[in-house]
Amino acid sequence: MARKIRMGMVGGGEGSFIASIHRMAARLDDSIELVAGCFSRQHPKSIQMGQQLGLESARCYASYEQMFEAEAALPADKRIEFVSIVTPNHMHFPVAKAALLAGFNVLSDKPATTSLEQAIALQQLVQQQQLHYGLTHTYAAYPLVRQARQMIAQGKLGTVRRISVSYPQGWLADSADTQASAQASWRTDPERSGESGCFADIGTHAFHLLEYVSGLQVMEIAADLVTQVKDRLLDDDGAAMLRLTNGARATLMASQACTGLGNNLQISIYGDRASLYWQQEQPNQLWLQRRGEPQQLWTAGADCDYLDVAVRDLCRTPAGHPEGYIEAFANLYRDFALLVRNGEQLDDGLSIDAAVRGMAFIRAALLSSQNNASWVSVDPLALQKQID
Repeated sequence: MARKIRMGMVGGGEGSFIASIHRMAARLDDSIELVAGCFSRQHPKSIQMGQQLGLESARCYASYEQMFEAEAALPADKRIEFVSIVTPNHMHFPVAKAALLAGFNVLSDKPATTSLEQAIALQQLVQQQQLHYGLTHTYAAYPLVRQARQMIAQGKLGTVRRISVSYPQGWLADSADTQASAQASWRTDPERSGESGCFADIGTHAFHLLEYVSGLQVMEIAADLVTQVKDRLLDDDGAAMLRLTNGARATLMASQACTGLGNNLQISIYGDRASLYWQQEQPNQLWLQRRGEPQQLWTAGADCDYLDVAVRDLCRTPAGHPEGYIEAFANLYRDFALLVRNGEQLDDGLSIDAAVRGMAFIRAALLSSQNNASWVSVDPLALQKQID
C-alpha cells in the first residue's frame, strides 16, 4: 500500500464549515494524513482543535509562520509535504507565499488571492520555487463534469456556439443574514473577502466551470454587479455577457440573494451538433440532446463502461449509488496526493494559471460594472497594465 502524504492545515478552527469538508475529503481515500496545523490565531484554540483531530499538541502551532519554520526543521520523513489553506480569502496569499518560500507545496481554497496583482505574484513564486500549487474548484472534480469536458474535446457537440452558466444561492437574501454566521460576516467584509463579494465567492466557480468544461477561454466581459441587500458593502448579485475565444457567446449569472435557493449551479453548452446540460444539485446526471433524437441521460458510476476510463476512476461506487460534494472534493485531494507522491500531472484547470484567470475575471467584471457594463478584456496581463 502506498504511504500516506503528510498534510498540514492553516485555518479551520471550531465552526469552520469548509475546513471540515476539506478534512473529510482528505481522509476519504486513505492517501493523506493530517499531521500538523495552525487552526486558530489563538494558540490554546489551535491546540484544542488539533487534539479533537487526534494531533500531538506540539504540532498544533500558534501561527502559520511558526508552523512552517518548525516543520521545515523536522526530518524529511516526518515533516508535512503540503499545506491545505482553508482561511478567509484575505489570508490565502500570505499563507501560500510563506508556505512556498519554506519549501512546501500548497493546496488552497478559492479564490487564490484577493487581487489580480497578488495572483500574478503567486504564479511567479510557484514557478520560481518549482513547487506544486492547486486550487480547490470542487465542481470540476465531479465525474460527469469531467465526462462533459471529454465529450466536448472529442467533438461530440461540434462547434460550441453558446454557453449559459448560472449559480444562484439564497443564503444571503436578507439583511439579517449578513452577520448571521462567521461565514457570512467575512464574505461580506471587504477587508477579508477582497474587492468582490458574490462574484469572488461563487461567480469564480461559474466562470471556472464554463472555461473548464468547454475548453474555451473568456476574452471579454460586460458585467452588471449590484448589491441587492441594503447596507451591504460588496456585491451579492450580478450577471454578465461573455465573448469566447472561438467566437461563441455566453451568459453568466451569480447571486446570493435568490430567496429560497440552495446551491443551484448549472451549465448548458450548445454546439452545432448537440447540447449538454449539468446541474450541481443533481450531479450524477448529464443530459445530452441531439436534434431529432430522444434526450439521453448519462449517469455516473464506477461500472458505467460508456464513461471515459479516467472518469470512471473518479467514481467510488456502482451506478445508482449517488456520490456528491464530499467525493468531488476528495477527488481533488487524491489527485494532489498523486502529484506530490509521484509527480503526476495536475489537471490544468486546477493549477496556478486557473487561479490567475479567476482573479482576472473578478477584476474585469468589476471594471466593466463600474463603467456601465462596458466590454472589458479578461486577459490578466492587459488588466494589470491597465491598473499600472
